[in-house]
Amino acid sequence: MSVRLSTRQVGDVVVVDVSGRITLGEGSSSLREAIRDLLAKGNRKILLNLADVSYIDSSGIGELVSGYTSVTNAGGQLKLVNLTKRVNDLLQITKLYTIFDIYDNEITAVRSFSG
Repeated sequence: MSVRLSTRQVGDVVVVDVSGRITLGEGSSSLREAIRDLLAKGNRKILLNLADVSYIDSSGIGELVSGYTSVTNAGGQLKLVNLTKRVNDLLQITKLYTIFDIYDNEITAVRSFSG
């Protein structure tokens, strides 16, 4: 099973619901393309909902960092919400927990975007 992405608008924030596996190949490239498309359409407030991500490998982690960098460089914000224990542990181990703004619930996450 690979990754599935769906987007929805909550105010001026685009929520990307990610489910499945973010791994080398199709999973990570789908995420990259989705973020690139959102930026191209002028979206600068992006929230990745990772509640249904069953697995993420080093390539998937790389895509999260790459997406974060792309959005930040475009003057936007990329935040994470609803991490599974596995993804949370992985971000802790890799010390990336300190880079991302991470939230436990969507309402708080959406409200955290400035402007």
